[in-house]
Amino acid sequence: MSETTLKLTSGRQLPTVGLGLWKIGRQSAADVVEQAIEIGYRHLDSACDYGNEAEVGEGIKRSLDSGAVKREDLWVTSKLWNTYHRAEHVRPALERTLSDLKLDYLDLYLIHFPIAQKFVPFEKRYPPDWFFDPEAANPRIELDPVPVQETWRAMEQLVTEGLVREIGVCNFGCSLLRDLLSYAEIAPSVLQVEMHPYLTQEKLLRFCQESNIAVTAFSPLGAQSYFSLNMAEASESLLEREIMREIAGRHNRTPAQVALRWGVQRGTAVVPKTTRVER
Repeated sequence: MSETTLKLTSGRQLPTVGLGLWKIGRQSAADVVEQAIEIGYRHLDSACDYGNEAEVGEGIKRSLDSGAVKREDLWVTSKLWNTYHRAEHVRPALERTLSDLKLDYLDLYLIHFPIAQKFVPFEKRYPPDWFFDPEAANPRIELDPVPVQETWRAMEQLVTEGLVREIGVCNFGCSLLRDLLSYAEIAPSVLQVEMHPYLTQEKLLRFCQESNIAVTAFSPLGAQSYFSLNMAEASESLLEREIMREIAGRHNRTPAQVALRWGVQRGTAVVPKTTRVER
């Protein structure tokens, strides 16, 4: 590992700091991506479920067309949503993502969750969201008994066909990773999980390092992204903790810089999100 990249088992270099695109509004996503590339970001972390891939793709296209960056110098990640886990749906889901992002291939494609849900056709709703019937009085989640092995075989085929360079998973624990490694013909290159100083994931990180799986930390600044979803309280803010402020002051840095540095020094990539260029 260098300060700026993680070397994967394939030899490819994953930039250690990327831009997370979750919860970036469609109206601003293209500008945010274009500005991020202009100031030096080379790692973009996207997903079908974020609902902004067409706009992200527009920002990428502007940057490529202007000569601000070459495609081979960008690392673009996206994720397979839960409703597309059956083998016959994996490639169409990727093709939709590639079309929206205006790309011929992805650098990394991840299974977003180890949860398979009932298929929702593109023409009915895209992205499909968690609920099978979101307009119902009592929306429900419809699960589909698809083994991860079936999905992984289809993911491996995407690598064989040259549509993605690397494949991996999100939100898997040690047991699921052990199972996946027992049958994978192409081992997962990357695991993406929530990780920050208040969720250190020591055992999981150690397992991945021993298994040659790179780790990307989402929400590396703590619970901030969950406040608006009522999934965390403001009192849980990592960046407001006195210890973070003390460390930041000692080094003439911000608490956010301290949190990101902590992640990078542990040997992980980090994908914070922002819509403000000055950050």
